[in-house]
Amino acid sequence: MADPSSYRPKPGQIPDSPGVYKFRDEHRRVIYVGKAKSLRQRLASYFQDLSGLHPRTRTMVTTAASVEWTVVSTEVEALQLEYSWIKEFDPRFNVKYRDDKSYPYLAVTMNEQFPRVQVMRGQKKKGVRYFGPYGHAWAIRDTVDLLLRVFPVRTCSAGVFKNAARTGRPCLLGYIGKCSAPCVGRVSPEEHRELAEEFCDFMAGRTGTYIRRLESRMTDAAEEMEYERAARLRDDIEALKKAMEKSAVVLADATDADLIALAEDELEAAVQIFHVRGGRVRGQRGWVTDKVEAVTTGDLVEHALQQLYGEETGDSVPKEVLVPALPELVEPVQEWLAERRGSNVSLRIPQRGDKKALMETVQRNALQALGLHKTKRASDLTTRSRALEEIAEALDLDSAPLRIECYDISHLQGDDVVASMVVFEDGLARKSEYRRFQIKGFEGQDDVRSMHEVITRRFRRYIAEKEKTGEWADGETGLTEEDGRPKRFAYPPQLVVVDGGQPQVAAAKRALDELGIDDIAVCGLAKRLEEVWVPGEDDPVVLPRTSEGLYLLQRVRDEAHRFAITYQRAKRARRFRASPLDDVPGLGETRKQALIKHFGSVKKLRSATIDQICEVPGIGRKTAEAITVALAQAAPAAPAVNTATGEIMEDATDATDATDATDVTDVTDVTDAESETTAGSAGEPVSAGSSDERRGQER
Repeated sequence: MADPSSYRPKPGQIPDSPGVYKFRDEHRRVIYVGKAKSLRQRLASYFQDLSGLHPRTRTMVTTAASVEWTVVSTEVEALQLEYSWIKEFDPRFNVKYRDDKSYPYLAVTMNEQFPRVQVMRGQKKKGVRYFGPYGHAWAIRDTVDLLLRVFPVRTCSAGVFKNAARTGRPCLLGYIGKCSAPCVGRVSPEEHRELAEEFCDFMAGRTGTYIRRLESRMTDAAEEMEYERAARLRDDIEALKKAMEKSAVVLADATDADLIALAEDELEAAVQIFHVRGGRVRGQRGWVTDKVEAVTTGDLVEHALQQLYGEETGDSVPKEVLVPALPELVEPVQEWLAERRGSNVSLRIPQRGDKKALMETVQRNALQALGLHKTKRASDLTTRSRALEEIAEALDLDSAPLRIECYDISHLQGDDVVASMVVFEDGLARKSEYRRFQIKGFEGQDDVRSMHEVITRRFRRYIAEKEKTGEWADGETGLTEEDGRPKRFAYPPQLVVVDGGQPQVAAAKRALDELGIDDIAVCGLAKRLEEVWVPGEDDPVVLPRTSEGLYLLQRVRDEAHRFAITYQRAKRARRFRASPLDDVPGLGETRKQALIKHFGSVKKLRSATIDQICEVPGIGRKTAEAITVALAQAAPAAPAVNTATGEIMEDATDATDATDATDVTDVTDVTDAESETTAGSAGEPVSAGSSDERRGQER
């Protein structure tokens, strides 16, 4: 625990102007970011008698070891910089609203020649119109199904669209009148775009125009005794009205507004947002956050506004934002919102009428969300704490292992031998800390030797980081870069878990002993009987089958196995798709494809002369000679089967070419030169997989 007076700036050193400040801990990690109208006054409030500070503020200033600031011109700039730094450094003492789910949006891809209506999640893309968010994807599909009667916009994927254009036959929706079939030329690109724009206008709340237009056309058709057309128009009107009924009118004046409500207690706060467009509720979402700093309701509102609109522009920021309390500095926040929208934005508290009644509804949703979250959170925290305590007791540790690292070896009959390292902190997976290794010390199948190599390499990097930062000499750990980001391999675990039994545990312990590390516990989890092995013991530690500690160790072990086998399959897939052309220096993917397209296969390319190869655009004589040499040195492979056609190929490289052209494998691209992902990616996305899959030959 640091004394704030030890790093307090000297009197007069802090400027009396707007700015943003950062508190860092002893490891140079950014732990808090704040902004102030006057940096001098705000920072002075942190360096008073500790007994007068809020408990959370007191914890923050005693955790910090330094403070620094950046002066800006206006309070709006301070708001923008604060948002950027919070997003970049993820400070532990800042309020961060974490979305409890990925909300689906109804999206119209206006950036394409033929706009498509579809369900989208994740980050928003430029040129795409979004409506929502919705609570469920099926709600979007129900609405779209109704509207396609009136606005028959394309909904098919690019592959289906191209196939229909190639065959000249539309899909089923084109035959039943729910798609205008631009793929076969029933409508021009301009007519289809007009349909998409009308669809967007209707979804944006401008519904009355289309209802009146259809009613007028229905009346005209009836007067002209075209009763079938009048009946169809009548059904179209009913479909539109039914779609409108799915989002009832809540504000009579066709208001575009977002309503934000909060429910909070001493420890946590829940926020709920209703998105109202054209007087109708078009979407709803909510978050829950820990109150890790001393904040008022106005501060929570300001943080929620940053979370909501920090990445939004244009109409995504509504004209009116209704909140339960105003931020301390209202004008800068309103100005910032106006900049995001491009026009004035009203930020206010509803006082009476329909808007206040709707705010009460949003408030009730926030209260329910907070209650539900507390029920889940209490159970989750209790379970994780009990699991860590049981592990500490079973392994005779001094304290609960808050950081656990698990290692696993994966290969296919001795080929493509790789290893994984997964990290769990406080019982939860920390995927940004995951690492992967290629076994480089030897070739072949030897899990024990592989485990020794991986543990040695990982902790040798840890020791190197400590020596580099001078921890051995002066006790300064320096676990982060200058910008506050954690260094790779810089944090030691309290417990190392290996996937295996006594031999693997002994190898891991031997690697640590050779490096002089004696303060990290080691254990192994054997798959057959789920026994926990510790170094130097002839008998395993047996945890009860219902033990939360055993369940946590199983989750850690299975995650390490899944991560390792994903990497191993990626390497194997890349090796299978290898081509002799890969060895030609300076020959990129574009020219490789041009060669294969010109000659049809590697076999035919191998039999071509240098002059014939030079006929390919972009291939010079020197490159052609290098290609000829590389193909001559590569021995022809055994016969193989073309997976696209089932044809038996005379040259396996032909099958490779066909596979490359037709098969797309969803794996992470891993270069042969990559070893630890300290030089590659940290915490790559991983997909679910069975921990027991192909456990015999493929580990």
